[in-house]
Amino acid sequence: MSKSVKKSPAWTDHTTPGTRWSKRRASNAVRRFTSDVQNGKWYRKLYCSWNICDYRFYKTKQQAIQEWEASRWLRDRLLTQADVLNDWEKSYRRK
Repeated sequence: MSKSVKKSPAWTDHTTPGTRWSKRRASNAVRRFTSDVQNGKWYRKLYCSWNICDYRFYKTKQQAIQEWEASRWLRDRLLTQADVLNDWEKSYRRK
């Protein structure tokens, strides 16, 4: 099994259905543009990229541990520190 990990601990909304819909709208806007595209990167001006991916969350491993220690809600759900770290790695670290 591969041991590749993300370079920065980030979680984005690329898997949500709204993001797929936005990407389809962006590609439709570029394909249906009737004028000439002046240079290679000019197509980016046809659709706002903020509409494709609005959310990006960063959380380090130390922040996840501090959040678990400070949050009574997480401990009331009977989550151990190992469970919280596994969830952090699943969301923020592993590819």
